[in-house]
Amino acid sequence: KMFSTQGPIQWDTARQVALVTATDGQTEPNVDPLVRIEYANLARIAGMHVHQITGLGDISTASSVEPIMVTPGAWAQRTLDDYRPLFTQLATALSSQQNDSSESAADSDPFASMFAGITNMIAPMTMGMTVGSMVGHLAKKSLGQYDLPLPRPVKNEIAIVPATVDAFAKEWDLPLEDVRMWTLIRELVVDQLYGLEHIRTAVTDLVQSYIAAFRPDPSAITDKLSTIESSDPSDMMASLQKILGDPELLLGAVRSNEQINLQPRIDALLGLIIGWSDHMTDAVGSKVLGNPARIAEAARRQRVQSGDETVFVEKLLGLHINRQQVERGKSFVQGVIERVGNDGLQPLYISAENLPTPAELDAPGLWLARLEISGSE
Repeated sequence: KMFSTQGPIQWDTARQVALVTATDGQTEPNVDPLVRIEYANLARIAGMHVHQITGLGDISTASSVEPIMVTPGAWAQRTLDDYRPLFTQLATALSSQQNDSSESAADSDPFASMFAGITNMIAPMTMGMTVGSMVGHLAKKSLGQYDLPLPRPVKNEIAIVPATVDAFAKEWDLPLEDVRMWTLIRELVVDQLYGLEHIRTAVTDLVQSYIAAFRPDPSAITDKLSTIESSDPSDMMASLQKILGDPELLLGAVRSNEQINLQPRIDALLGLIIGWSDHMTDAVGSKVLGNPARIAEAARRQRVQSGDETVFVEKLLGLHINRQQVERGKSFVQGVIERVGNDGLQPLYISAENLPTPAELDAPGLWLARLEISGSE
């Protein structure tokens, strides 16, 4: 049953691993109904102010987005469902490339061919375990649905993880109600930006192109296994566990030149999205909460901290998110506003052709010149 599957990824395995990882195997308590009511009340206020500051959408839609309270385990399941097409494409790309590599190996090395055949057989389960582990780790620290900064299916709702929000407030010694409001503001801001079809499409297309450019190496594991040299069984087991715990190696997902060339564009676009979102969240937060700088800084520190989930996301999806990338995007937004005012950002909301290139992200003046945008004298 473990090895039987239909398709390139074993979803039952992915769900089980994601749930166990997100919950540490413990039963999760239901969300307190009073917490649901509080978030619903806060969301109406947050939505109105988000619309006023960003100018995106309309006031009725912005103030009617429903916050859905979920546990970490439920967040993991929703995330698997929302990104199932993306993860399926990833698994399909890897398996098709592996099959091509296996056929080549059969002509040159019988042992490599046999091992490649075994790898292909367990690939759906391996993929399920890798995706499940990645999503489960993300679920343990995510405050809302956009901690993984990818578009979700368009719905009039946003998912919040109240238990994690409360734990975050306690860990950083922050006012709980302010953290709840700030989280709603951030999620609504990102949701509004991803409500623009050309933004959603631009991000999705780049990530899909990155995924399609994998060039798996079926001999990667055998090469690594041959380097294990130890008479101590515990040392050998530790080395083996490390090798089999590397998703890139286990899937043979060797980074290709195409992916290296795509990376600057992905970094620039995600940097812009996160930088823009941070700027707008700060602007709305200052209006609603007064001075949310401590909350924003704590959230940004948590976001760029390295962990298993960060490694998986970077290797499998090309989402390299660090403070430098975020600051690039935020500096671009601030640079545009300083030169031409808030209206200077309007072209971003119109067309994908108006999105800045990696060079323009570092030099807002170049972007303004290309679009022939000038400030009022």
